[in-house]
Amino acid sequence: MSDREQGRRPAPPREEVFAAAMDAIARQGLAALTMAALGRRLGMSAGHLLYYFGSKDRLLLETLGWSEAELGERRRAALASDAPAARQLDDYVALYLPTRAGDPRWALWVEVWGRSLAVEAMRTGQAAIEAAWRTDLVALLRRGIAAGEFRAVDPERFAVRLGALLDGFGTPVVTGVPGASREAALAHIGEYLDDSLHLR
Repeated sequence: MSDREQGRRPAPPREEVFAAAMDAIARQGLAALTMAALGRRLGMSAGHLLYYFGSKDRLLLETLGWSEAELGERRRAALASDAPAARQLDDYVALYLPTRAGDPRWALWVEVWGRSLAVEAMRTGQAAIEAAWRTDLVALLRRGIAAGEFRAVDPERFAVRLGALLDGFGTPVVTGVPGASREAALAHIGEYLDDSLHLR
């Protein structure tokens, strides 16, 4: 007997669940995202959600992966353009940083980082997502060096350091620390890139 015949709403596609989760985070913040509340938005029970995802940890990690896949398409499009490597690097940084305090994608990252302390699957999942960012950055740095736009740095080491810098500036922005802003973060990172990477 089908779900419709039994009077139950069929389970929504996973992408619909992820989109609803991100919308809830954007509107109400991550603290309000419970399985029961998300289930109500989707017309299903919290138990039904848990049946499909196993745990809230898994749902959050898969939602983050879905969000990052969409952003990854935009990142790869920017890095495939005919723009100079320096411009592509600016685009990369702009895509990486949170857009504002409470940015839902970054709020989800912060939650996953915290849960990773106790859940190995969260650590493994976040590492895979971070690796995609780093791989694209290393390739961009190599192109810029080969084109004579960037200094002859070690791309792998520079990518690790820049990633840490971006995370360090992004976290106060998303958490709304007084005095932290996207504009200030972009300015600081731009100065660092000018001093350490760009040829004069």
